[in-house]
Amino acid sequence: MKTLEELMALRDAAKANLTARDDSTELTRVVVGMATCGIAAGARPVMNKFVEETAKRNLTNVTIAQTGCIGMCQYEPIAEVMVPGKEKVTYVQLTEEKVARIVVDHLVNGNPVVEYTVGAIAK
Repeated sequence: MKTLEELMALRDAAKANLTARDDSTELTRVVVGMATCGIAAGARPVMNKFVEETAKRNLTNVTIAQTGCIGMCQYEPIAEVMVPGKEKVTYVQLTEEKVARIVVDHLVNGNPVVEYTVGAIAK
């Protein structure tokens, strides 16, 4: 980068990609637990897969964010999906393959993947 124009173009491109982290209340929010327990269990690839899959499908109504410990370390990696007007869904023991299904079934089609939720695993 050698000019101010190049820097401004880079800034504008980065701003365009920030829609995945917008905190608008009208958006579906996916929050991935990224405390040390989550990261040790594989949360980083899980979060990256959420970002990749939502971008691949151009889901502009979904925001991806990270948080600290969600409090259920034995079930990490954990992600919570919050759809406006609906009950929060907590997914546990996630893998990249599970994320791909969650994006298609829950985020695209509105059908939570019950067998990946904390209620199904804790039984």
